[in-house]
Parts: sequence; C-alpha cells; structure tokens
Amino acid sequence: MSDAVPEPAGQENGAAPEPQQAEAGYEPAAPAPLDVPRTPTGNAEVDARLARLADADHLATDGHVEVYEDVHRGLRDELTALDARPGPPAPPSPPSPYDRRS
Repeated sequence: MSDAVPEPAGQENGAAPEPQQAEAGYEPAAPAPLDVPRTPTGNAEVDARLARLADADHLATDGHVEVYEDVHRGLRDELTALDARPGPPAPPSPPSPYDRRS
C-alpha cells in the first residue's frame, strides 16, 4: 500500500499549474455608489473625513484602499488631537472629615 498522492494533471515533474485564462471579453463592472448613509456627527473635522468615503464610490475596487486608509488616518489624528486638548478643570473635592484633625 502506498501513501503517495497522485499529482494533479499539469503538475508532473514539479511544473507549476498554469493560471486559468480569463474569459474572452470579460470586463469588471464599472464603479457604482454604495449609497451607505453617513449620519453627521456634529464635529466638522470628523464629518469632512467621513464625507471623503464618498470618493470610493467613483473608484475601482483597487482604489478603495487608499481612500479608506486616508480616512482612517484622519480619524485617528482627530482622536489624538482630542487627547492633546486640555479638558475643563476638575471640580473641587468635597471636604474630608479627616482634614480637621489636629
């Protein structure tokens, strides 16, 4: 009994399989809007970044990555900027009963 697995046709002698031929006359579909609703956030910078997603509607699929990465980078920068802004001052602490010890 042999554990050898037969080679698929076209791969004898270590030959690589040939790529499948594309059908003659095949062309990918043209870009079409996805019509994904974008609800405004109220933050002008964030809304502008999200509006940039509409640019992907007019690009072939391989162009979407650049738009998505740009939007992601911009949103990440907006979040980082929020961390850098000083917040409101902390409210004063209520007096502690231990503050009056002598």
